[in-house]
Amino acid sequence: LVVPSSPDYFMRLMTYNIHKGIGGHDRRYSLRRVIEVIEHENPDLLLLQEVTHLFHRCGGDDQTSLLCTQFLAVDSMYQQNVRLKTGGYGNLLISRWPIVEKHSISLQQGKKKNRGAQIAVIDTPEGRLKLVNLHLGLAEKERHWQIGHLLGHHLFRGIEGLPELIAGDFNDWRNTLAARTFASHGFAHLTGPPSKFRSFPAYFALGSLDKAFCRGDIRVKDARIVSSAAAKRASDHRPLVIDFHLADAIPVT
Repeated sequence: LVVPSSPDYFMRLMTYNIHKGIGGHDRRYSLRRVIEVIEHENPDLLLLQEVTHLFHRCGGDDQTSLLCTQFLAVDSMYQQNVRLKTGGYGNLLISRWPIVEKHSISLQQGKKKNRGAQIAVIDTPEGRLKLVNLHLGLAEKERHWQIGHLLGHHLFRGIEGLPELIAGDFNDWRNTLAARTFASHGFAHLTGPPSKFRSFPAYFALGSLDKAFCRGDIRVKDARIVSSAAAKRASDHRPLVIDFHLADAIPVT
């Protein structure tokens, strides 16, 4: 275990639905705009949704490769949830530190649009962290089923004894997941009240759709939505940033 050398040290997570790099207001494709928003925040852990792979609308770009190269990823994992005639899109997790365990599970319910969750164990400087990147469906009952399926899944439950952080695009307009499914499983809501975490639509945010929850020994230093002019243009969502420590790690001078 590497103990941070500065009392000001913290780890930064960003979760961001990049909307395939297409601006929510001008409908223009520009992955460069997304990259600039991310670079400005300099996250250690990057949870992305709607990342394309060889999708015609996005110039056939392999966004997974481009983003991993741009951010000098030490480790990464990609989960393609939606397959199109040419290419598709899904979730991408980029880490500044090694990922020692990787799992991808489907959150598809019946014939609804396929959604997914990535489960990773990250070997951070403060110890190991169980991290989940997800993108949930549009129907409320579907979302509650998806979270129940995730939390009860043998791949999720099989990783025990670590601090846990779940973040992504929850599509939870009425904010019912926090008080119901997550609270019943002992998770703390990091993005409340919703009025302070409005992330969608990016150019005039009304809904708190991008959320984070944690369980176990995690201390949150700051949680905020990025509301810069660049973030309002780059996607149809604004990104969420969480600065945190693992609670047992004590920085020393």
